[in-house]
Amino acid sequence: MSYGIPAAEPSAEIPVCPRHPDRPAYVRCQRCGRPACPDCQRAAAVGFQCVDCVNETKRTTPTARSVYGGAAALGKPLATFGIIAACVLVYVLQWIVPNDGIYQNFAFATPYANPAYGAFEPWRMLTSAFLHSQGFILHIVLNMYMLWMFGQALEPLLGRVRFLALYLLSAVGGSVGYLLLTPAYAPGQEVSGVVGASGAIFGLFGAMLVVQRHRGGDTRQLWVLIAINGVIGFVIPQIAWQAHLGGLITGALSAAVIAYVPRGRRQGLLQAAGLAVVLCLLIAATAVHAAATALPA
Repeated sequence: MSYGIPAAEPSAEIPVCPRHPDRPAYVRCQRCGRPACPDCQRAAAVGFQCVDCVNETKRTTPTARSVYGGAAALGKPLATFGIIAACVLVYVLQWIVPNDGIYQNFAFATPYANPAYGAFEPWRMLTSAFLHSQGFILHIVLNMYMLWMFGQALEPLLGRVRFLALYLLSAVGGSVGYLLLTPAYAPGQEVSGVVGASGAIFGLFGAMLVVQRHRGGDTRQLWVLIAINGVIGFVIPQIAWQAHLGGLITGALSAAVIAYVPRGRRQGLLQAAGLAVVLCLLIAATAVHAAATALPA
């Protein structure tokens, strides 16, 4: 008598993963019903979905937008943390790079914005915002604290790209404010460099003020904060109040562009154009100042 094992029916074939035919797959996608091996399974609200269905969902699902048209910055404010990390890294380099190299090459002073003085380095108007005073550690501590406070409020509202653009424009605006509101440089005069993110931080103050007014919020506390910090800039020596004022105006103007552009399909394009106009105004102000203070032939 024979007791051999009967052959399996065709319907009893072991299911395999479509993406990995050499792997058995006993779990099926809740969406398309195809088998999926462990590497191709993605946890879903109910059961699992295959990686193809998950990717298809991402492609067809509209991107969540912030109040002002930017991609919603869900979770941690990454742009804010990135700026803080960059400032801290540069501050560490200020201490370890010999011969004060970071300060000498990246701090801003008025001669660097005028080709007539022979050291035209306009990028310093931005890079100086990532440097801080080595003789006063609270300079970077307070600036980074205010950046963290206002960044985590503004970044989700504006979106990461718009927030970053506003911050960088405010940093440049602070340098332009300092350039316009300080006495013209005279050849042979001692050059005093300007460093710090204060101009950009004041830009966030101005942006929050505009956003709060646009959304119908109470702005009294913001006015008090701006007034207190403004007075400090006049009372304590070696604080560039001119940069604070330039950053405040630039940040408010940039936020107004973002907030008051009409919604619609062209909202992002109009916002980008408006921010480009703000940048052109800063460049024009710098050029006019350079022409007005040009050395005689």
